Amino acid sequence: MEGENPYNESQYLAGHETYGIKWQPNRIFPYPLPLAVFCVPFGLLSLPAAYITWQVITLLIVAGTIYILLDHWPDSPPRRLLFPIFAAMFFFGPLYLTLHTGSIGALALLVVIGAILLFEKDKSLLAGLLLSLTMLKPPQGLTILLLSGIWFLARRDWKAISGVAIGGIVLVLIGIILDPLWVIKFRGASEAVMDRTLGIHSNVWSIAHLTCGGALPCSMILGGVLGMILLGLGGYFLWHNHSKLTAWESFNIILPVSFVSTIYLWSYDQLPYIIPIVWISGTLVKNTKSYLYTIVFLISLDIFSFFALNKQADTSKDLWSFGTSILVLGMVLWLYTRPTAVVGQDTPASA
Repeated sequence: MEGENPYNESQYLAGHETYGIKWQPNRIFPYPLPLAVFCVPFGLLSLPAAYITWQVITLLIVAGTIYILLDHWPDSPPRRLLFPIFAAMFFFGPLYLTLHTGSIGALALLVVIGAILLFEKDKSLLAGLLLSLTMLKPPQGLTILLLSGIWFLARRDWKAISGVAIGGIVLVLIGIILDPLWVIKFRGASEAVMDRTLGIHSNVWSIAHLTCGGALPCSMILGGVLGMILLGLGGYFLWHNHSKLTAWESFNIILPVSFVSTIYLWSYDQLPYIIPIVWISGTLVKNTKSYLYTIVFLISLDIFSFFALNKQADTSKDLWSFGTSILVLGMVLWLYTRPTAVVGQDTPASA
């Protein structure tokens, strides 16, 4: 709000001192400059007020997402899950951590649910524009857009591809207007963060790092190979089933595969898993004609994600949250392949 540049080291650290922030893991802003623009309105508020405001907004986005997705079901039993799912999400590790740290995972959730709704209304250009905002956190945005791009190509959805390209160009230009060298500065900040956090994230890169005993040539090669294999398998599934998958069903695959394949991921980044979690919950009710299995799934998810959160607090490593991704992706694939769950049929409204 005062015209300062978050890529200016002295100004960035001075801001920490001004507000009494003792933890200073980075010496300059470690995110793309356009993300700072998004945060400008919160600068009108005091730090406590901004924090509480974002918490309220996050909860509204989560509640709205659950309500909108449940409203897609053609029959009433899954729609009755609004309160159980919302209550369970209070104990879901990624949301719990998001509310306590004030992280921006809800922005990614809002972007993806907005894109799904736009695809359902055949507004692919706008959906692509919206999806480009995932690049405000590039490690996750790159893999999301890669898998989404495969789905777009399979559908010959050139408008969606154009929307992503236009949105990306606009984001770069916004940053350049504020700081012509922001891309170079962001790259330097990103490299510093990666050097400091190798082997502690909930993705295949960390598994590779541990397997190789921290040896960089080995871990980077193995991590890259594992990531490309997962992205390739996810892309093949999307390409092969594109005619049967709705937008919602496609992102049930895109999100977890993208997140386990990306190079940088904390548990709070998994907040968009709420989208496949709602689908899993509704599908279990529809297939089994019982709420018991959904309740067991939600409780199991909460227990495991909270266990992973405790391990993160104890060890400062987020490796156990990898299991949350496996649980969500495993349930999605299992329900897709069950004879009683025909993809694209007797499921929420098609895109």
